[in-house]
Amino acid sequence: MSARNEHAVSPRRVSLRSPGKINLFLHVIGRRADGYHDIQTIFQFIDLCDTVEVMRTGGNRITRIDLHDHALPETDLTIRAALRLAEHAGLHGIPGTRITLTKRIPPGSGMGGGSSNAAATLIALNRLWGTNLDTRSLMRIGAGLGADVPVFIHGRACWAEGVGDRLTDCDPPENWYCLWIPSCHVSTQIVFSHPDLVRNHPKTDYQDFLRGCCRNHLEAVSRNLYAPVDAALKILSRHGAAQMNGSGSSVFLPCSSRQHAQTVLEQLPREQDVVITHSRNRIRHHMTESSDRG
Repeated sequence: MSARNEHAVSPRRVSLRSPGKINLFLHVIGRRADGYHDIQTIFQFIDLCDTVEVMRTGGNRITRIDLHDHALPETDLTIRAALRLAEHAGLHGIPGTRITLTKRIPPGSGMGGGSSNAAATLIALNRLWGTNLDTRSLMRIGAGLGADVPVFIHGRACWAEGVGDRLTDCDPPENWYCLWIPSCHVSTQIVFSHPDLVRNHPKTDYQDFLRGCCRNHLEAVSRNLYAPVDAALKILSRHGAAQMNGSGSSVFLPCSSRQHAQTVLEQLPREQDVVITHSRNRIRHHMTESSDRG
């Protein structure tokens, strides 16, 4: 995040793309005393994006407009992110702000849309409000909102351990994917708390991943709980090494090219929500701004 000239015109509106992610594998290697799980995974970003726009308004309230059909809590992660930033920065009173969410990433799909939206909100408001916090400070705030938020602020593909909070930069292959989003909302909490989940797998390493030895340990439980996830994996697996993303519901198939992905897509049921996307190892936090002056 580059430094800004302190005399630069303060923007009235800031807009930022908010990408989804895929977990290239997810291993569960232990359960902690606090009830959370120790995992190993690789986070990589995808081209499927939401948009987060923040705008200064009058008064001292933070409000949200939803330009989508998904039901979100009144105090969702974007609102909580804004309140945490104001508290951390020691702002006197809440700056009147409107957050507008345009979503393409469905909640409960395993693509981290809510975490990505929270990260984008912190980055955009850091500019809008002139709080001038560095990336590490924003990541610390994000960690208090959810384990996946910091990686979206960091903006680099990462090998993650712990609860997903110990991040090491990595550069896995960037691929084309057929990404199937089944019509169900998967509860991460239900999947991780399920008695059938095996929680003591041995640790792995990056070389094991490159050799193709890593899978998603949540997949069996999610498939048993959510029939649409199981159905999607059965069909996609006819075309290659499909696997579930995160705790689900989305599942993905690596493809050798966009044309390969298009060929697979044309053979899938037309009534299903399947998109072609490309993975990225870096997020470029390009903000679109408009200010009160010409």
